[in-house]
Amino acid sequence: MADTVLLGTGSALPHQRVTNADLARRLDTSDEWIVERTGIRARHIAPPGMVTSDLAVEAASRALEAAGLAPSAIDLIVVATATPDQTFPATATKVQARLGITHGAAFDVHAVCSGFIYALTVADALLKTGAHKRALVIGAELFSRILDWDDRTTAVLFGDGAGAAILESRERPDGEGGSGILAATIRSDGRHGPLLQVDGGPGSTGTVGKLRMAGREVFRHAVTNLAQVMEETVARAGLSFADIDWVVPHQANFRIIEATARKLGLAMDRIIVTVDEHANTSAASVPLALDTAIRDGRIRKGDLCLLEAMGGGFTWGAILLRI
Repeated sequence: MADTVLLGTGSALPHQRVTNADLARRLDTSDEWIVERTGIRARHIAPPGMVTSDLAVEAASRALEAAGLAPSAIDLIVVATATPDQTFPATATKVQARLGITHGAAFDVHAVCSGFIYALTVADALLKTGAHKRALVIGAELFSRILDWDDRTTAVLFGDGAGAAILESRERPDGEGGSGILAATIRSDGRHGPLLQVDGGPGSTGTVGKLRMAGREVFRHAVTNLAQVMEETVARAGLSFADIDWVVPHQANFRIIEATARKLGLAMDRIIVTVDEHANTSAASVPLALDTAIRDGRIRKGDLCLLEAMGGGFTWGAILLRI
């Protein structure tokens, strides 16, 4: 059998850090209001002229360095993004070109905040077929470009960033247990799309549009859907939550993270939280949190991590990963 193992991670953030106090100078809001409802204290916002592929390439370069690989070792690139540089070509092909890779395949996956979970699942399946050897999987977003900066209910929630992971297909020696990606589950329910959407697009309005969200309803669905998919994924691997070292959740809202943990009986000291500094970076959220915790030493080699996310669509999913 072949395992899909993690070789390295990387991340990138725009230099500009915007605090709640900064937003309060232009919106009818306050640091206390934002922290109480979301747990967010700051976010990073891209400057004019920066595009999503800029952050994706930076995160990819750091992941390659961590893995000790040259770009030429990669033969599959999957970029998860809802804010591509252009309608086409795919942002993944732009990353491929900028890294100097001229072989293999590159394409985008669009599942909004669940994008990185979806992209990992797709890459894992392709690697296990033997069609590819090593994959670069990236979640990268510039959500600041699709926000209505006059809407305090959404403008305070999101930030920009990118995270990347290098995966390799590796034959498992006879008699050994699995490593890398042990189980993956992805789900969607398009009936709820209007609760979290962008009100435009090239095929409808001919414009990019702005993000719109029914926050209370999204919160309720998130806690229920995430708890269910996490339970299903752990059970699929024949394990229990007692076996999990770390949960790496989508960093949308601290209250969602806390409510989901409470529903599953998980201790908060086993959960990676970066929402306070990064806000919601959509598809970049999970890989940013994963890379942060690996680099600061919390997540170590051999740790069993449960990654989860839910986003517009609705889409949601979870992945069980042995580091």
